[in-house]
Amino acid sequence: MRIQIINGPNLNLLGTREPEIYGKKGFEEYLNVLRNAFPNIRIDYYQSNVEGELINKIHEVGFEADGIVLNAGAYTHYSLALMDAIKCVSTPVVEVHISNVHQREEFRHHSVISPACKGVICGFGLNSYRLAIEALLHMK
Repeated sequence: MRIQIINGPNLNLLGTREPEIYGKKGFEEYLNVLRNAFPNIRIDYYQSNVEGELINKIHEVGFEADGIVLNAGAYTHYSLALMDAIKCVSTPVVEVHISNVHQREEFRHHSVISPACKGVICGFGLNSYRLAIEALLHMK
């Protein structure tokens, strides 16, 4: 089984970016935790701050991976192009957010990509990614 994690803008700064919201652990460190927790699953990771590169990655893996875990960052709230990319592929996508977006600014309460995703997980810190992988496992 192969799961592709895709992180969007500013998530390359996890561990230093607003640690009171996003925690003090970088994603690369957490990725090792995920790979150890799911030793029989190939977990690939990709991060970009560029919307078009995220779309290209969804197109690249969206017909061959068994699942995509997507944290689109701020693109969540306005990227119709990402929503369309998710709709174009056959691989199930789970939207994740580290923070509980519903406890934050009003503009973060709406996701334009959610309707194209199989589900949404938010507010559990980096463990949101683990929960998304578990959800994808149960879809098989």
